[in-house]
Amino acid sequence: MSRNYNRYNRKNGKPLPRFRNDKKNGQVTEDERLFHRPTQPLVSPTEPMSLEQVEEEEHAVDRAIHSDFTITDPWRVFRIMSEFVEGFDELAHIPPSVAIFGSARVKPDDPAYAAAVLTARLLAEAGFGIITGGGPGIMEAANKGAQEGENFSIGCNIELPFEQRPNQYLDISLDFRYFFVRKTMFVKYSNAFIIFPGGFGTMDELFEALTLIQTKKVNYFPVILYDSKYWAGLVNWIHDTMLTTNKVGAEDVKLLRLSDDPQEICDLVIEAHQASYRQEREHPHGYREQSIR
Repeated sequence: MSRNYNRYNRKNGKPLPRFRNDKKNGQVTEDERLFHRPTQPLVSPTEPMSLEQVEEEEHAVDRAIHSDFTITDPWRVFRIMSEFVEGFDELAHIPPSVAIFGSARVKPDDPAYAAAVLTARLLAEAGFGIITGGGPGIMEAANKGAQEGENFSIGCNIELPFEQRPNQYLDISLDFRYFFVRKTMFVKYSNAFIIFPGGFGTMDELFEALTLIQTKKVNYFPVILYDSKYWAGLVNWIHDTMLTTNKVGAEDVKLLRLSDDPQEICDLVIEAHQASYRQEREHPHGYREQSIR
């Protein structure tokens, strides 16, 4: 693939690691440090503070004064900012792209792996870059398909307690410490979400996208579930429970599409992208200002 951009992120055919050091399993991640808050004792507002509690507060102030500022929450704001800046800088010039999600546990002999390769290849040949979480399983399959289709293959990896190294099919490889920064990159730079069978992480990306579209924080983009048999229980529950008890609206349910055909998925994405392109050309000032796209 003759892309000038590749030289920034590939060396000898392998993705260049970013922010990555060799770490043992069970490491404490930056996300965990950010969300951790020491458990405090419960104090009734009507009871006077005990001497022990008074001393604890005094010591807490002293510890704060003498602590290393670089491990405090205000300092983490700079780290978070740097991740946003680098992500925006690296991805600003990629072509229209599609994010493909799914389980990291899927093996190459799994039919879903082959389907993800084919889906990504068809989309790449149609002009789309492919963005994944950069790891193994469905992510690896999608990145492989992107390279087979001779288009951009992008991986946004995440620091985890257990090591997850980038797969070998990446042209652009980014590592993130914070999940919410990484998810912003997926949403901002993707024109569609293709959801293959997966676990909690896949579900997180799925419902993040649906929530942002439902609340009009982003312009509509296709969210397509591959493997109707796998997703049938979830889709039926949304229709039979969430919809019937008025927890979501009929229009919300229509945000989800199901398909078992990689070619149909590609056609749906192309159709939606062309419609969006025409709309923006015809009404350049008609976009919603709160959209983060």
